[in-house]
Amino acid sequence: MIVAFSVAPSGTPTGEPAGTGDDASVHTAVAAAVRVVRESGLPNRTSSMFTELEGDWDEVMDVVKRATEAAGRYGSRVSLVLKADIRPGHTGELSGKTDRLEAALGSLPD
Repeated sequence: MIVAFSVAPSGTPTGEPAGTGDDASVHTAVAAAVRVVRESGLPNRTSSMFTELEGDWDEVMDVVKRATEAAGRYGSRVSLVLKADIRPGHTGELSGKTDRLEAALGSLPD
């Protein structure tokens, strides 16, 4: 399973941890979420809009939950956008899909 997700906090956090409040930026909250993803050990990558990770259902959803909670510390609410490609029996698709796309692009006629 591959999941692409993004999180964005809004509102005022309760307790106002360091780096929050009026001087906080969404990138600080996103960094907290991405740290959770990277420390998970699951294959992952982050672009300007989404973080993608690959694994089985339970481990991926656990990481998404913990990443959302990490971002949630920077606001009173958090928005989560999630898209999943559920393909049992397939692994390595985080790069496999893009590898096949690049191969297809190379084989297109001019």
